[in-house]
Amino acid sequence: MKVSVLGFDLSDNATGRADLLARLLAPRYEVEVVGPRFGDDVWRPARDGAIRYRALPGARWPRFGATLPALARLADGDVLLASKPRPTSFGVGLLARRRPRRPLILDIDDWELGFFYRGGFWGRVGRLLNLSNPNSLTWTWLAERLVSRADALTVASRFLADRFGGLLVPHVRDTEAWTPERFDRAAARARLGVGDARVVMFLGTPRAHKGVEDLVEATAGLDGARLVVVGADPASAAARRWAAREHVRVVGEIPFDDVPRYLMAADVVAIPQRATTDTLGQVPAKLFDAMALGRPIVSTAVSMIPEILEGCGVLVRPGDATALRVALARLLDDPAGAAELGRRARARCAERYSFAAARAVLFPLIDRLAGAPPRSAP
Repeated sequence: MKVSVLGFDLSDNATGRADLLARLLAPRYEVEVVGPRFGDDVWRPARDGAIRYRALPGARWPRFGATLPALARLADGDVLLASKPRPTSFGVGLLARRRPRRPLILDIDDWELGFFYRGGFWGRVGRLLNLSNPNSLTWTWLAERLVSRADALTVASRFLADRFGGLLVPHVRDTEAWTPERFDRAAARARLGVGDARVVMFLGTPRAHKGVEDLVEATAGLDGARLVVVGADPASAAARRWAAREHVRVVGEIPFDDVPRYLMAADVVAIPQRATTDTLGQVPAKLFDAMALGRPIVSTAVSMIPEILEGCGVLVRPGDATALRVALARLLDDPAGAAELGRRARARCAERYSFAAARAVLFPLIDRLAGAPPRSAP
């Protein structure tokens, strides 16, 4: 049986969730990720991995209308799994399932409208009028109104479950493959050229709501510490500004499968999410990278993070650089305590946020839908 995972923009970092879903399903089903690509190529961290991608160049309306039939034909699986309630993933899935009629699962890992709402009233007005963008506020709002048309829903956080319903499938990691003992910490540190410095690491796409600006300020006051930001575009204005600080090292995007070879260099991993409409329903996937590899974590009390890190991580108020500095210093100054925190985080990840835990939900769902008559498409 084949499953087609539909991504809304295969050149965007949101492809990470589509790639994760495909990796989860690959042992039991034939699987590939399909969708439009609005950038030059498939997102760098996923490009050379184990999952097959098929993409078509994206376009704006009305040209995008001519691409829709071809995108729908790419989704040729027996089961369709759309990542995000976006027009260019879920919308394409609604079109694709009509001929032939097939079950369509919608996976929601972010509150997409929250990304648009952060700009205030006039920001929303401008985004509402951006009708030529097939994933603009207007079209995304309409896609969210159609969520009930899916045959089943999976969601990545409790906020999303409360808002939309569905089965909870958080971001997870392969805790059997990602064990700290398999990766050389000394080699990871040598790769980054950090010498004997104590390393605080941020790994991920450093957008405003990820709190990297807070982290840069917090680590400036830590004696003998280096902040390593992995996953930034080194040519961006923000990355150039951070790299100009003596204590900051910026590394570009890396393949997903190389994450452990960098993350093992960290003495502490920082995930300083801010409290915004972007983060209400979001649980950062990189939280589980650090947990799987037993890295001590300092994060913020946003969304599901307090539940996930209860007893195995340190939490501070979002947006509080001083509190962040104090928490980081406490772990850096107590290596034994930090290591114990990392061990507890890994144990929590293996128990609740592993590939095995997610497959226990996804496999029965797909088998049930594939064996049952699909719902009538609208």
